[in-house]
Amino acid sequence: MAIEWSTSAPELLLTLDREASTPLRVQIESQLRDAVRSGRLAAGERLPSSRSLAGQLGVSRGVVQECFEQLVAEGYLTSRSGSATRVADIASRETVEPSPAPAPAAPRLIADFASGVPDLGLAPRDDWAWAVREACRTAPNTAFDYGDPRGDLRLREVLAAYVRRVRAVDTTAERIVVGAGFQQGLAIVLRALAETGRTVVAVEDPGSIGTVTAAARAALGDCVAVPVDDLGIDVAALDVSGARVVVVTPAHQWPTGVVLAAERRHELLAWARERDAVVIEDDYDAEFRYDREPVGSLQGLAPEHVVSIGTVSKSLVPALRLGWAILPEWLVEPVGVAKQLADRGAPTLDQLALVALMESGRYDRHLRRMRSEYAKRRDALVTSLVEHAPGVRLTGLAAGFHAVAHLPEGADEQAVADAARERRVGLYGMSRYRSAPGPHPPQLVIGFGNTGVRAIQDGIATVGPLLL
Repeated sequence: MAIEWSTSAPELLLTLDREASTPLRVQIESQLRDAVRSGRLAAGERLPSSRSLAGQLGVSRGVVQECFEQLVAEGYLTSRSGSATRVADIASRETVEPSPAPAPAAPRLIADFASGVPDLGLAPRDDWAWAVREACRTAPNTAFDYGDPRGDLRLREVLAAYVRRVRAVDTTAERIVVGAGFQQGLAIVLRALAETGRTVVAVEDPGSIGTVTAAARAALGDCVAVPVDDLGIDVAALDVSGARVVVVTPAHQWPTGVVLAAERRHELLAWARERDAVVIEDDYDAEFRYDREPVGSLQGLAPEHVVSIGTVSKSLVPALRLGWAILPEWLVEPVGVAKQLADRGAPTLDQLALVALMESGRYDRHLRRMRSEYAKRRDALVTSLVEHAPGVRLTGLAAGFHAVAHLPEGADEQAVADAARERRVGLYGMSRYRSAPGPHPPQLVIGFGNTGVRAIQDGIATVGPLLL
């Protein structure tokens, strides 16, 4: 597809060898001809004017005009009086094999209960656009440099105040490193911990096993899976695993939805102190709690043994790629070095836009709106299942925007998901998040973050009989 540039002359990369015996006009012709044949210049694309190209190449305008005239005569270019010189569509004159017919598009789903994604249609576009403009308007010139690889100081100050207020975290701006979401935060923390000999990383099972395993291996470490029960991670099993790092989701376990029980919280932190281990807390959707105020962060109870990683992927949208790691004091410098080696720092203007969003109150306002909206969807899911699949038990509803549906003993997760897809409803089994294959017990992870109330109602009405 030809690209339409602005009215200013487009740039065109040509190189001339002034020491060669080949005339400059022939060199220009040859390079333009090859660019058209190879597709580097697409059919219909506008070339610079002869005056502009001559200026770029340091040759006379007459030389370029001769080149254009020759290539027009050969059919490589087209030219009309009063219009720009453009690339001819030489491919359409060649006999080519017809392309295979595209596969028919998959039918549109009535409802897609994919989990882990907030409502993309309710992204605060206007607020973010305002925040970006505000950041560009008020940012000093120094903000347009590379900046501190640990993150803009003002954002780290605002984040420290925010997490102290809403998550009971014990931190200062100096102990925060800003990065590109959870995965990068995890990667650089594990890399720094591996340098201290902490190379065996435990992950919840079921959980984000693939993500954590990949990050651990990239840090030249190993990963072990530790089971989760109705109270959260099994600390006794963790203790015998040999791990000195564990990644947990205590506020709303991913994907079972279990909230880490108080006794397990204390057991986990006691393990960390006794083993000189580190707990990495993925605080991924703690803002969305429905039965009471959100449970405080683990980090506030043991700030020298807990790394808390937060992002805006669930509170705003994943596309922003902004997150932060709250670190023990002894880990700040090595993680800062790892961040600098990774990419020299997260985009500063986006960081300043987030500052504007949070300081203006628009961030909190968006969270209140989304908390109310997700609560409505949660209620719609519960009501619809009671009506259309009354034998199905739901758990994990205390927070976040996904729940777990417990299928009857002996049910086949994948068969249910396949049958639902035939009825144009997306359902997904728990087994994909387990370390060992096999749906035992059979469960579905039902996300409602990016699925509206009406779609939830219609989707459950459609697949209700399949769940019994």
